Amino acid sequence: MKLYVGNLPFTATETEVREMFEKHGNVDSISLITDRDTGRPRGFGFIEMSDGGEAAMGALNGTMMGERALTVNEARQREDRGGGGRNRW
Repeated sequence: MKLYVGNLPFTATETEVREMFEKHGNVDSISLITDRDTGRPRGFGFIEMSDGGEAAMGALNGTMMGERALTVNEARQREDRGGGGRNRW
């Protein structure tokens, strides 16, 4: 199960997030998203869990991490927003 985790503190590390989620099941991978231009954290990420995803959602959604209430839910497929660039005539 792939989970979306939003409203992460910008100081959150992969290790801290892993420790939180491992209390509820097996964490297969963690991807904390950074800004492609600056490399700074964007405050959200994705966690893949082979089991315990439902338990993690129920237990961690709304919990505080560094003065921020986390949003934890099942990740959705990214919407296709079309190709980039300008229209050329």
